[in-house]
Amino acid sequence: MKEIKIVEYEEKYHSDFKRLSYEWLEKYVSVEPEDEKILNNPKEVILSKGGFIFFAKYNEEIVGTASLIKVDEDIFELAKLAVTEKYQGLKIGKMLIEKCLYVAKQKNAKKVILFTNYILISAIELYKKFGFKEVPIVNNKYIESDLKMELKV
Repeated sequence: MKEIKIVEYEEKYHSDFKRLSYEWLEKYVSVEPEDEKILNNPKEVILSKGGFIFFAKYNEEIVGTASLIKVDEDIFELAKLAVTEKYQGLKIGKMLIEKCLYVAKQKNAKKVILFTNYILISAIELYKKFGFKEVPIVNNKYIESDLKMELKV
């Protein structure tokens, strides 16, 4: 039986992080300077600042990713959620979000925010199932994002 495991970032997964992220960015929106910064330097931009990157392994293949970027002591940003198309529909995105929210709570975050685009209907529906609510966008660092959501944890 094939099993889905959620694992933390290791250097050997850097190319998977980039591959998965570029796959959805190029399909749905575009790759922005902020994306390039994160994808080329995940240790510097995310991990060294108290953030986390998780991966979904399905039968030992990396098929999904999600990141928690530390914004400040009370807030994390859920970012770079991606599941390769072949494996969508297996609840992998849900598992990755659950892991991110669990870790955010363990780190005593008060809320988790995310930026997305209205064209990503399935993702937005998933976020709403977790209780994320739409909020006004202030200081948007992503050009293509037209929706900000947050969840009090």
